[in-house]
Amino acid sequence: MDARDPELRRELDATLQARRELGPDYDSALIDSFLDRVEERLAVPHEQRSRRAAAERRTAEARGEARPSGPGFGERFGFGAVSLVLAIPLSAIGVANAGIEGLVVAWLGIVGVNAVHAARGWPRGREKRRRTVSDWEV
Repeated sequence: MDARDPELRRELDATLQARRELGPDYDSALIDSFLDRVEERLAVPHEQRSRRAAAERRTAEARGEARPSGPGFGERFGFGAVSLVLAIPLSAIGVANAGIEGLVVAWLGIVGVNAVHAARGWPRGREKRRRTVSDWEV
């Protein structure tokens, strides 16, 4: 359950509004009712929520509403900037300890880490679906 669950937030707001209208005499009943709803929400297995989220994501992709799942521009830019900043001390350490070979090894590591990070956003073996005409569209 997400701490920012909109459904749970609406229920909490409704409970608080009912408390304002009914007064403090009904506090225990309102709190018990809200806690029962929270317990019901927690009783839903994580696996079921994961399957539901995956189904919603697939539905959104099929409708063309989904955003790419790879890293966004900010994450890529930040990762590149941090790796360049860290390249300076890594280069110095490599040269000081092993000369030009140390420099080459340090830069191969930096390039390798950036390549792996960049490859995370590439599509993996997804074939484009061919649109077929169904019986309903004929």
